[in-house]
Amino acid sequence: MKAQEPPEQTGWQGDADPESVARKILLDQLSIKARSRHELEERLARRNVPGEVAGPLLDRFEEVGLVDDEAFARGWVEARQRTRGLARTALSVELRRKGIDDETVKTVLAEVDPGDEADNARTLVRKKLRSMRGLDEQTATRRLVGMLGRKGYPPGLAFAVVRDELGSSAEWAGDE
Repeated sequence: MKAQEPPEQTGWQGDADPESVARKILLDQLSIKARSRHELEERLARRNVPGEVAGPLLDRFEEVGLVDDEAFARGWVEARQRTRGLARTALSVELRRKGIDDETVKTVLAEVDPGDEADNARTLVRKKLRSMRGLDEQTATRRLVGMLGRKGYPPGLAFAVVRDELGSSAEWAGDE
């Protein structure tokens, strides 16, 4: 479990204009990568920016489009599907940890094509099969379904994909 980070000393110290400091912190953070409003609120709190300054400033950043939780969530989903092959369930958990509200999570995840999700599962299984040569079919099935489960794929889809891929793989095709 990750320990709570101490407040950073480079934040608002009392004699500087807190809004200017907060604005610089936000712009610096957003220049690195897109972030959710919740992540930015936490960053400002760690830098000792008062809530009465942070709230209105974040509202203004939302108004001008610099902070957009829905766009952030869409980008997060696309990237995590591409790089990690995560399914909707795992993506939902990650987005909620990032502070994205339930309605936005549902809206963004509704746009994920179930066919693409099945294709991602197939790709993951094919990659993993390369390292499973010599295992019996039952062990391979258990490991592959477990891997898909950890990535958020529902059991029915996981078993169907694994069964299809093992059936089409030359090594396991004759093991029935």
